[in-house]
Amino acid sequence: MCRISGIINPSLPISQTEQMVREMCRLQKHGGPDDEGIYVDENSHLVLGHRRLSLIDLSAAGHQPMHFDNDRYHITYNGEIYNYREIKAELEKRGCSFKTQTDTEVILAAFAFWGRQAFAQFMGMFAFALYDKKEQDIYLVRGPSGIKPLYYAISEQGLAFASEVRAFAAIDYLQTPNPDWQVFLMAYGHLPEPITTLKEVKPLVKGCFLRYNIPTSKAELEVFSYYSFIEKYQDRPTAIQLIQTTLKAAVERHLISDAPIGVFLSGGLDSSIISLLAKSSNQSALKTLSIYFEEAAYSEKPFQDTLLAQLKTDHHQYLLTENEFHQELPNIFESMDLPSCDGINTWFISKSAKENGLKAVLSGIGGDELFGGYPSFQRMATTNRLAQLPNIVLSAGKFAASKKLRRMAYLSIPGPVGKYLFLRGQSTPREIAQQLGLPEKQVWAILSSTPVLQDINHQTTPNQASWIELNMYMQNQLLRDSDVMSMHHGIEIRVPFLDNEFMKTVLAIKSSIKYAGPSGKQLLIDAFKDQLPEPIWNRPKMGFSFPFAEWLSNDAMVKEQFMSSNKQAIQNYTDFKEGRLHWSQLMSLMLLGNG
Repeated sequence: MCRISGIINPSLPISQTEQMVREMCRLQKHGGPDDEGIYVDENSHLVLGHRRLSLIDLSAAGHQPMHFDNDRYHITYNGEIYNYREIKAELEKRGCSFKTQTDTEVILAAFAFWGRQAFAQFMGMFAFALYDKKEQDIYLVRGPSGIKPLYYAISEQGLAFASEVRAFAAIDYLQTPNPDWQVFLMAYGHLPEPITTLKEVKPLVKGCFLRYNIPTSKAELEVFSYYSFIEKYQDRPTAIQLIQTTLKAAVERHLISDAPIGVFLSGGLDSSIISLLAKSSNQSALKTLSIYFEEAAYSEKPFQDTLLAQLKTDHHQYLLTENEFHQELPNIFESMDLPSCDGINTWFISKSAKENGLKAVLSGIGGDELFGGYPSFQRMATTNRLAQLPNIVLSAGKFAASKKLRRMAYLSIPGPVGKYLFLRGQSTPREIAQQLGLPEKQVWAILSSTPVLQDINHQTTPNQASWIELNMYMQNQLLRDSDVMSMHHGIEIRVPFLDNEFMKTVLAIKSSIKYAGPSGKQLLIDAFKDQLPEPIWNRPKMGFSFPFAEWLSNDAMVKEQFMSSNKQAIQNYTDFKEGRLHWSQLMSLMLLGNG
């Protein structure tokens, strides 16, 4: 797992472009602490940069940018291809020879042999830039689940790309701020794709590649892989068997590493299943990590201990105290790339992973989104009915005392955007306008225009909820926060629930089977019920969260920021202390400077 960057700019001396790419690498060094590499092609005005976190083939042979086929192909790559050994074996049968044990070289060889058709064969999480020196094309490629980030900008100067938006600070001609990002942050609690803080910088769409021809500056965006909700599996026993076999295979693939690897164990269902399967697949001592708190209402330590008694892993339990939270909060804000109201939990568990000598950790992200673990699955039918009301009725909700009723106004925005903001929105347009000093009409126009998403009304009601959670909440918040906060500590997070084969299998299960049962995620529970201790599956759902409200209310930095500011900021802090403002809203206001 690494960090990548690059610039094509014919208007600059190549030495200046190289200097900027080196600075982009420096700004991303935390995500690739083991090595740095630069490739320069003066004739094409191209510089590629790479920061390496060594996980497969730890030797110098894994150095990037890597070249192949007599220097024709060059790559700077961030990710893991879990089926690279199978692809490599196929290519060797066809006469291809390899110099390293890396998945990086397999990507190059596969492209040299199959061209762009190779991208759809890769199972894993990846984002890379591949340069074809002969054709003068550069390909930016991002995996179908969007697990790994890749941002780019096409301007009159050329092309620039990086794994993090912060890296673009090295490029002076790409510093125009996005004037609307604050509106999106207050509405969502994060910046939904394609929004970033910079006007010209945007994320590459997942499952797509961008081909940029250097001589003509022509760019083409093409889809190479995507997931669909076409229901194929019609009976419950078949579904359970498929879940068992494909998830076990997914976990085994995700354990591929030449460096120490472990599992985040929260005590919840998803991480418990991943830990169970990882332990059964790993002949050596498996390392597991968990966080617990002195505050009993938030601690999942009893559930963690129940599973650990069965698994007998090399476990490290991390007691996170309020004092440590206060001490590290400034560092957490500094670690963020794009602003987000969440990700603090991942920051601390990744810190623990680093301190325990790990480089990669498996996570249970994706289980709730695939199997119906969120309240949105129960609320979607009501959401669809409310969305049919006249806009004048929906808009009237903004004056209601209840936050849920105020959010009803969002349903006047058609499609997934309105439904998501109704279900998960942080602040209403009226509240956003008040905080930012904007006309409410302008806020509505901004939120109604972006993002532009596909129509999902043809899907079953629970599949609509799954689509929204996978493509909006998980994509824009969970995955991004997990990547940024873990890579700040030089830790790679792997997500077996988002394995290509497993995703395709689960999405093809009939809704009436997948979401049926007395509790959320009943099908997933029943697939592993015989292997898990009963307290793990027969328990109320508890989000992976901290005593945030209490800790933030006692934080000196928070109090100083709000109470030394303007009248609105003081009122915001008062509302938070008196329970009228959620801690996540307070976080967003801090990131805006409205506190």
